[in-house]
Amino acid sequence: MAGNQKSKGKMEQAKGKAKEAAGRAVDNERMTAEGRAERSKGDARQAKEKGKDAFRH
Repeated sequence: MAGNQKSKGKMEQAKGKAKEAAGRAVDNERMTAEGRAERSKGDARQAKEKGKDAFRH
């Protein structure tokens, strides 16, 4: 289960980064902000899973 959440976090980070770059390319503030938010969500998920791993070992 933890591996699934880690990969979900990585996917959110990548998707957010791509969306943010696309938003900048077309000069769309909303898309850029959505990308940043999605990337932050992925970062938070990754941090949560790393914390779980620290207590597990």
